[in-house]
Amino acid sequence: MEKPWLSSYPKEIPHTISYDLKPLHQYLRDTALKYPKKKALHFMGKSLTFQEVLEKAERFAAYLQMLGIQKGDRVAIMLPNCPQGIIGYYGALLAGAIVVQTNPLYTERELEYQLKDAGAKAILCLDLLYPKVTNVKSHTALEHLIFTSIADFLPFPKNLLYPFIQKKQTKIVVNIVETDDIHLWKSAMTPGKLQEVPCNPAEDLALLQYTGGTTGFPKGVMLTHQNLVSNTVMGIYWLYNCVPGEEVVLGALPFFHVYGMTAVMNISIMQAYQMILIPKFDVEAMLKAIKKHKVTLFPGAPTMYIALLNHPKLQQYDISSVRACISGSAALPVEVQEQFEKITGGKLVEGYGLTESSPVTHSNFLWAKRVPGSIGVPWPNTDAKVISLETGEPLSVHEIGEIVVKGPQIMKGYWNRPEATAETLRDGWLHTGDVGYMDEEGFFYVVDRKKDMIVASGFNIYPREVEEVLYEHEKVREVVVVGIPDPYRGETVKAYVVLKEGVTCTIEEIDQYARKYLAAYKVPKVYEFRTELPKTMIGKILRRALIEEEIQKNKDEKLG
Repeated sequence: MEKPWLSSYPKEIPHTISYDLKPLHQYLRDTALKYPKKKALHFMGKSLTFQEVLEKAERFAAYLQMLGIQKGDRVAIMLPNCPQGIIGYYGALLAGAIVVQTNPLYTERELEYQLKDAGAKAILCLDLLYPKVTNVKSHTALEHLIFTSIADFLPFPKNLLYPFIQKKQTKIVVNIVETDDIHLWKSAMTPGKLQEVPCNPAEDLALLQYTGGTTGFPKGVMLTHQNLVSNTVMGIYWLYNCVPGEEVVLGALPFFHVYGMTAVMNISIMQAYQMILIPKFDVEAMLKAIKKHKVTLFPGAPTMYIALLNHPKLQQYDISSVRACISGSAALPVEVQEQFEKITGGKLVEGYGLTESSPVTHSNFLWAKRVPGSIGVPWPNTDAKVISLETGEPLSVHEIGEIVVKGPQIMKGYWNRPEATAETLRDGWLHTGDVGYMDEEGFFYVVDRKKDMIVASGFNIYPREVEEVLYEHEKVREVVVVGIPDPYRGETVKAYVVLKEGVTCTIEEIDQYARKYLAAYKVPKVYEFRTELPKTMIGKILRRALIEEEIQKNKDEKLG
């Protein structure tokens, strides 16, 4: 059978789906028409209905057009999860612009690179970022800077107290004066006349989403309206037990990351789910939100679930309302999945995707057969296969090679990078760079990133396999495994370990445990205990940063 995974599909999920080929922003209009008074989002004590979100998005769109933003112009959004981020995103699309999602934690160098590469004409960002954004403006194509404050959407009296709290916490006093090119949120919210912009969903870009830049400079992934709509609709079918207008979603994944944008924001807008916005990763705030708002859906990253399970006050919070979680952005340790399901009674499954696929291509079923340790099966309308790393020929079941995928959610290409596009997209197949295999039933397994594979004394070692074993040690909270230079073996295995709070453990203990479950050549030769690991904003462990640290250490030792 060409697609063996289809026989595992429950009857509720069709093998192929059809969806209305319309612009992404039209779905906000549809939902606001159907559920005008329903709460769309809750943010630090204040709620907005779908009708209010649409009205504000249309005002923002009209304001952008008044500033001269035309179809195809790029508008950057540099915000944490807050109402302005959602309003700005859909407003920019309504104006005919292409959104460029930008991480608020970027340094000036990173920000300048992205804005320059995208050619963004306007940016919507937090007032706290005023110094950073104004410093880079002259080196970019930026014509307009629109500033907003967290206080703009806080209820009374929090909105009045916020500037004093901000000053105390950040030591930054922001006093922005409007000029021809500097604008405040309240001006952007004045009613204006919105010109309708024609959109071809199959061709017109909705988003430039930059890759993490783990290899070289970040690349702008061109995602069309159709890419984003199709992936969101696939997600809705996957969550077939969820009821339109009824679910409450925890918005802890940042929306400037493609997974948070699709799995939280776009699905919620399409299905009229209420989003509980969490502006920064704070475990106690997440626990309080789940308990208070009876959150039912919690898309997240493994580090979020790990942090929640290890929180000292976990027992004080009832989080049994959580029914479904799809974990993305990194491998989900089986141990974490089992513990989380035991505590919530809900389902937590691993999914898989890339920025280049809007982002989801595979997932385990939530309410049907699932295989812990696998990334699940391809979503409807999505094809996948494993090809030889040497020849590119398709491989049989259980043979390890590169996973390639195809479907309507696959990007149009990389922005202004035809060579990189040609290398990654071949005959419609996206070459993921991930190494894995498929079993007889069509469940896929990621062994590791092609570039993360460790070759020690001629043996191929996949970090994920070693990490899975170490995660099962009762004292280990987090672990990451990398290859470090070794004069004899070429490379050798090093494990960075973060212990659970309040426990003591020796390297010998961990090593003995690893030797029980791993072949000798896979056992780490070097261990290092850390109090924390370097991570991205979404909580993905930065393996590359640790490798670079090792390379630098080696250089210093040679010089020394």
